[in-house]
Amino acid sequence: MTPQEQTLNGDAAVCTEDIDDKRMANRAALSSIAGSALEWLDFAAYGAIAATVLPQLFFSASDATTATLAAFATFSVGFVARPLGGLICGALGDRVGRRNMLVFTFLLMGVCSFLIGVLPTYASIGVLAPVALVILRFMQGFALGGEVTGSQLLTMEHAPKNRRGFYSSFIAMGSPLAQVLANAVLFGVAAIVTNEQFLRFGWRIPFLFSFLLVAIGLFIRMRISETPAFEAQMKQKRSGRAQSKAGFGEHGGTILRLMMVWAAVSIAYFIATVFILSYVTGKLGVSKQTAFAILIVAHLCSMVAMGFGGALCDRIGRRRAMLVGSRSMLVAFIVFFPLILSGHVVLIGLAIVFLLCAAQFHAGVQPAYFAEAFPTEFRYRGSAVAYNLAVVIGSSAPFAATLIQAHTAGATWPIVALGIVFNLLSMWAIHAGPESHGA
Repeated sequence: MTPQEQTLNGDAAVCTEDIDDKRMANRAALSSIAGSALEWLDFAAYGAIAATVLPQLFFSASDATTATLAAFATFSVGFVARPLGGLICGALGDRVGRRNMLVFTFLLMGVCSFLIGVLPTYASIGVLAPVALVILRFMQGFALGGEVTGSQLLTMEHAPKNRRGFYSSFIAMGSPLAQVLANAVLFGVAAIVTNEQFLRFGWRIPFLFSFLLVAIGLFIRMRISETPAFEAQMKQKRSGRAQSKAGFGEHGGTILRLMMVWAAVSIAYFIATVFILSYVTGKLGVSKQTAFAILIVAHLCSMVAMGFGGALCDRIGRRRAMLVGSRSMLVAFIVFFPLILSGHVVLIGLAIVFLLCAAQFHAGVQPAYFAEAFPTEFRYRGSAVAYNLAVVIGSSAPFAATLIQAHTAGATWPIVALGIVFNLLSMWAIHAGPESHGA
């Protein structure tokens, strides 16, 4: 073979390898959004159910406010479990691989969701009903705590270096897509059955799809290879050239800073999707079907905002893109309740769309922003703990907002003030951190 032929063959091999890498990156992004949406579906359905029917079905209380607070507290239990899931699954994921842990978390989420769908209510088994609900909700949260960051890393570590933000924004779309599917199912069921039938069996339908979703999700997950970054790290370990293990002592400051960044986004998200659903149906008299329809539109719009955020951060950097989202979210919080209190369905929809899109713009940047802050050997644990601790704070927002209103004669300004304070802290934390684009 002549030197020219050897060069041509070498170039062809490189070209083929590049095509294979791009194909795997595209497959990881597309399958991750599908798998994530399937796993988030039941979790999203629970949020909508907690704001509408759970107080009546699982909590015995003559006071509607007390029952709603109990339902929101149970909703938050799933998020309290997420840091533990992120820590344990993150430690294992940094040792056995991203994909292997994602198969485990998917199975666990599916089983727990199905059991919630067949769980007897308070009227049937008394206090055992809310106890069982809390346990299953905790296990759901544990699974999701390991799932979210693992999916992000699987996508981002397969992505081209100069397109990490855009590719990783796809995985962030799994959550709003699941919200759309969950609210669409609930909207359809609520439109077909009576209120009595919805309370009796209609709310269970999204949860009973779990076995089908698990089968589809496993098929998707098994078609993705382990990430090049993780395989390179394992190769270094086997050859004895790996660096010393990074720990929480070394990266604790980064975890706290990222947690502060994301807490404000989580609060905005849960105010716009969970608390407001209870508020407009209970206080303003908006029908469940209308509220579900508004959330469907809002989540579809937020997916566009996510993609824009991911693409923009590849052009202007992670930090500047996050600040664009934070400024938008600050304005959205200020106008949120004036629009809601107008009572007009269109203005209510605009308020929810604006706040949710401002929050979810960050979600398009977050996977790359978090992952690039840590080395490969600590990336799963560091990202998972920071993200899930922030979500614990955010998930308590519906409970806190309901409690605030119960003690302030229904005032909304303390909720707005809470959101603004956390938003300003988030902006400070973004300013304090380094730019990681291109790392």
